[in-house]
Amino acid sequence: FYMLPMCNTVRWDTHCGAAYSMIYSFICDEPEKWSVSDGAPIPQAHSAVRAPGANDALVQMYQSSKLLRDSMLPHQGGWSISEAILTAGQATADNLPAELAEIQYMIRVPTLEMAEQVTKVLDQNAQAAARITGCRLERHWVSKSRPGLPNHTMATLVWEALSAIGAPTWDEGAKALAREIQSNLGIPPMEEPFIDEMTSLISPQEGEAILRQNLPPSQKNSTSDDYTDMCWHAPTARLYIARPALKPSGSKAYPSWVMNAMGGIPDLIDPMIKTAAKTLAASALRLLEDSALRKTTYSEFERRKAENGDIPPLCDYDPPLQFRWPEYVQTVRGRDWIIPSY
Repeated sequence: FYMLPMCNTVRWDTHCGAAYSMIYSFICDEPEKWSVSDGAPIPQAHSAVRAPGANDALVQMYQSSKLLRDSMLPHQGGWSISEAILTAGQATADNLPAELAEIQYMIRVPTLEMAEQVTKVLDQNAQAAARITGCRLERHWVSKSRPGLPNHTMATLVWEALSAIGAPTWDEGAKALAREIQSNLGIPPMEEPFIDEMTSLISPQEGEAILRQNLPPSQKNSTSDDYTDMCWHAPTARLYIARPALKPSGSKAYPSWVMNAMGGIPDLIDPMIKTAAKTLAASALRLLEDSALRKTTYSEFERRKAENGDIPPLCDYDPPLQFRWPEYVQTVRGRDWIIPSY
């Protein structure tokens, strides 16, 4: 289960790290400049030389960045780079160079220095891919987030609230839904289908100790999440409440749709939402009522910022609103989703 040990607990020291994400757009809008050897203004036959185009640039970018991944960062600490091809192909078979291809990268690293190093290599690869395929290149930022900062005072406050409220519990109706999923997958339904960690608490210190087992002692941050930027603007605690997860069944793995489906069924998610709401409300009320506690949390907040360089916001770019993100639509066939044109 991907959350463990961060399940019904609060992060202590090791908060999530930096996250950089960008889109590289390869644009072949002047293919006629690639090769003019016979004086013809345009290619007049399918056998004529044409610019490689945007698809070839994307393939070069994808392959070179995969091949050079081992040369981007040292093999220590936890870091990852993933990609998604957003646009390619143009759905034609007319032998024309593809005009546009886009690929997005997501970089999850402990430090900003590591994020900058990966970005440098990806930029080099993109420039080279564009140059050898007759394309021009655009880079658009999607995110540049700072590593998270701990705040033990806030973490203790939220943990005490969670301890008083208790872990979420799931009733027989929720368990029946879980058993139905198991049965539909050919797995014998279990009397207790959910993992035990969903209904128990783990202290921040115990969770931290487990988390640190696979990290170098010098590594301060791990993975990435979208809350980390708020740590630089206000005292912040990262609360984790269990989400529905089924017990493993021998060698048969659950398909990915199981986790996604259970995250959208009210009987399965209401218990965790209510527990989270109670915990946040209790924490906020206590903080509002206790001026000494507010001073302590803010004092630690200022100290942590100073110790870590008081990094300013990194989002020095326009929001990436012009890209073809999937959107939901209502058609005569019912509710669906599409990837719209520009």
